[in-house]
Amino acid sequence: MRSKYAKIVTMPTVLEIEGFRFFFYSADRNEPPHIHIRKAGQKAKFWLTPPEVPFRIHPAYEGKFKPAEIRRILEIIEENQTAFLEQWNEHFNS
Repeated sequence: MRSKYAKIVTMPTVLEIEGFRFFFYSADRNEPPHIHIRKAGQKAKFWLTPPEVPFRIHPAYEGKFKPAEIRRILEIIEENQTAFLEQWNEHFNS
C-alpha cells in the first residue's frame, strides 16, 4: 500500500540513441530547462537554453561518463536541442 504522502514522479523519455536515454523528471518543473542522460548505470544532467544563447549547453553534472561519451552527449544534445526544448515546454506547460 502506498503512503498517502508518496509522490509519483514520472520520467518521460524524449530520445533513446546509441544506448543513451535522454529524459526529464516531472518533478523538475521549477528548474530551468535541462535534460537527464543515462547509459549503463552512468548519469548526467545538462542545462538547455535557447539556441540563440552563446555557450548554451553546459553540464549541471557529468557523472562518471568518459570524455568521449560527454562529447557524444553534447553532439546529440546540439542536434536535438530544439526538439528537447519543445518537449520540455510541452511537458511542463501543459
